[in-house]
Amino acid sequence: MNKNSVVLISGCSSGIGLSLAREFAARGCRVFATARKPEAIDDLKTEGIETAALDVTNQASIDACVAFVIGKAGRIDTLVNNAGYALIGPMIDLAIDELKRQFDTNVIGLMALTKACALHMIKQRSGLIVNIASVSGICATPFAGAYCASKAAVNLLSTSLRIELAPFGIDVVTVQPGAIKSNFGKVAADSIRLPEESVYQPVAAYVAARAQASQKNPTPVEEFSKKLVNKLFGENIPKIIRLGKSSAQLPIIANLPANQFDRIMSKGFGLNKLRN
Repeated sequence: MNKNSVVLISGCSSGIGLSLAREFAARGCRVFATARKPEAIDDLKTEGIETAALDVTNQASIDACVAFVIGKAGRIDTLVNNAGYALIGPMIDLAIDELKRQFDTNVIGLMALTKACALHMIKQRSGLIVNIASVSGICATPFAGAYCASKAAVNLLSTSLRIELAPFGIDVVTVQPGAIKSNFGKVAADSIRLPEESVYQPVAAYVAARAQASQKNPTPVEEFSKKLVNKLFGENIPKIIRLGKSSAQLPIIANLPANQFDRIMSKGFGLNKLRN
């Protein structure tokens, strides 16, 4: 990509999306930052960043947003799929509707927006799709199974997309951040599901700690964004990019023998205390 690129980013109300919008704009790109509540990002207009409403779980919202960008800029060169959140809680304590919402936002919504943009990119015979996945999609942990599974889906569908869209001049990059400083922990904490009657109540503190795990000495989001955009502006863009604290260590842990992995996770998340 280059400084004249038209960039559409989902989920810009805070964290990675907001920081990336500013970083791309600082490089000279024409940036369209989006959020479900566009008033939350109105201030970006004073920084030369255009804004739009976008709810990735609503097809009409997706169609309207993409049409708006095409109408204003004539093209979309780069799509950054960043919108998402983490549902926290033991798997058997999650309501099925909540599980569906996790996948609707993190996976189905990502694909719906990708489809809408890819049609234009195919006509251009060029484009870049950047999917913000997570190392949590490689190294699953207790109490975040829904989130980890959704990001694992993003990792794998990105691989298929990368190969399928290559003949049309479209590159697909999978970004797997580690711990990045943002509001992620607060949102995750608000999403904790642990009923009073849960068999996991004795380890409730560990469930709460999992929601905040990514915010323990995390990589500053500005540092993450600068390093990521540097790579995206490079001549040879990596197909998979891992950045941030623990982004290298967690995949190594995930590859340990299953019995060893289970022991580490059981002890780390207090589950060994439930035995007897």
